[in-house]
Amino acid sequence: MCGIAGILSENPNLITNQRLVKMTDSIIHRGPDGSGHWISENGKVGFGHRRLSILDLSESGSQPMHYLDRYTLTFNGEIYNYLEIKERLLKKGYQFKSQSDTEVLLALFDFKREQCLQELDGMFAFALYDNQTGEVFCARDRFGEKPFFYTIEESAFLFGSEMKEFWAAGVSKSPDPVMIFNYLHFDLLDNHSNLGQTFFKNVKRLPPGHFLVWKAGEITIKNYWRINPKNQNREICFEEAKEKFRALFMESVSRRLRSDVLVGSSLSGGIDSSLVVCTIDQLLKDHPESIQNTFSARFKNFHKDEGYFIDKVRAKTRINSHEVYSEIGEMEGLLDKICYHQEEPFGSASILVQYQVYELAKKNGVTVLLDGQGADEILAGYHPYFATFFNEIRKKSGVKFEQEFAAYQFLHQENQINPKIRKPGLKQSVSSRFPNLMNKVGRKMVNFKRKNSSLMADDFFEEYKKVAHNDFKFDFGNLNSHLYFSTFEVGLPTLLRYADRNSMAHSREVRLPFLSHELVEFVFSLPAEFKIHNGWTKYLMREAFQDILPKEITWRKDKIGFEPPQKSWMESANTQENIRASREILTNKGVLKKGAKDFPIVSQAANTQGDGSWSHLMVAKMFEG
Repeated sequence: MCGIAGILSENPNLITNQRLVKMTDSIIHRGPDGSGHWISENGKVGFGHRRLSILDLSESGSQPMHYLDRYTLTFNGEIYNYLEIKERLLKKGYQFKSQSDTEVLLALFDFKREQCLQELDGMFAFALYDNQTGEVFCARDRFGEKPFFYTIEESAFLFGSEMKEFWAAGVSKSPDPVMIFNYLHFDLLDNHSNLGQTFFKNVKRLPPGHFLVWKAGEITIKNYWRINPKNQNREICFEEAKEKFRALFMESVSRRLRSDVLVGSSLSGGIDSSLVVCTIDQLLKDHPESIQNTFSARFKNFHKDEGYFIDKVRAKTRINSHEVYSEIGEMEGLLDKICYHQEEPFGSASILVQYQVYELAKKNGVTVLLDGQGADEILAGYHPYFATFFNEIRKKSGVKFEQEFAAYQFLHQENQINPKIRKPGLKQSVSSRFPNLMNKVGRKMVNFKRKNSSLMADDFFEEYKKVAHNDFKFDFGNLNSHLYFSTFEVGLPTLLRYADRNSMAHSREVRLPFLSHELVEFVFSLPAEFKIHNGWTKYLMREAFQDILPKEITWRKDKIGFEPPQKSWMESANTQENIRASREILTNKGVLKKGAKDFPIVSQAANTQGDGSWSHLMVAKMFEG
């Protein structure tokens, strides 16, 4: 795991070692173990690298790495199946000087060119120069676990792991008012129709599952992997699906334990992270000397603290548990640091707590952490998925629908955490048959309501209301389509950004077993009834692993997000003063109305009628920087 940088230009005067060093110095937190810089003989390609040593800790693993006197690579990430790939390449006659996955990637590219991406099980962002063709081949992993930003300045193409590299290289920094409008107005952190758009003008991200080719100043971007949510296997039975899911997940965890440094896990107490911890415990049962370290966030006197479930995992496994208790004062002191690392707005104070968990791992010398992220999106873990599920099965069978809805009502009658789903009515029926029409109607209604109640300046509202990102042209008439939207468009991409930035702020690496592409492809091929059944979310996973999970977690009914007591934090005197100062900044920028700082402060994380105090904090931080 590392940080990458690069400058590509037909004008060699724009590429200097000094400029590359400035870029990599700005991301030293991503790679404190070493740095490297290289410029091609023709002066048109410059690469930089910051190293966090995970595999092959020797100098043989340093980057930029050269291969066959032809290729040069700067690489961020991990190829989890590199040993299997290396074995096949050895049989083809390839030779290796290191024990790193980086060299394996170079050899695989020589063997298969762009098709190499199809063989990679991993998280990655890289740029590879071929001195024979003059091409630079750049790629990002399927889900976007690792970042790849780029910008074009004068006649130079600059890329990096973080946007602050561009500011260090002298690129001007200017927030994008279109993204700001959609964030303040609709609480949207992504443009679902253009995942390359960022919160800064002229800075783009390479979308997940895409590669980019630069040659002689020309850029080509192509998609190399995409799931079709409509492809479903109706032949497989539940028992077969359960066994295959278990095998794929165990393999995914096993591969993600490959490391030459200490590996631990994040543990929230929910079923996803608990399963990761319990699976690792199973895989290590023949190695009694190996004790897994886990890291958790706790909240004193908060009804959503999950210490009870963390204790159940502790009792079931051989773990060395580490916990951090987040206090309001600590969170206030962290805000500026985290905004610096995140660079773009984030959704709630839970990100501050996540930052503290990775800090705890660093203090205890654990470099790599496995995490349960991604399970909610692919296995229907969030309770709003129930509405889409009920709507889908009602179309197939009225009898089956009544059975499933009755089971849901019975199971969740005492659930005080999650809002109850109402029985689908006329509105849901019309919405499923005419999704685009309902989206347009809903958008106009929201615009009308928020125009008259929002703190947003009238001129700002009128200028950007027609470029809203909430016009979702997507049919949520079936569960798989809803899961696809959450996994690939709005939801998971933002969560992956949070985890990457927070972990790398402390030079920690996060690995996500639920995002093995083979596992995800398999889960998406299964019928909706395998994912939600008899009122249970993630039904397939619960059934497949009930033997190794504590039963209190396996058959847990509520769903608690990674949620701190944000309401109390937002009500503190220091935070409220910070919000008022933020509103003053946004008023001066023409974003909010005059006098906005004197309006009541909303304590919720998300916007309420366009007056979200948290959002004002986030946007003002971009202007401050």
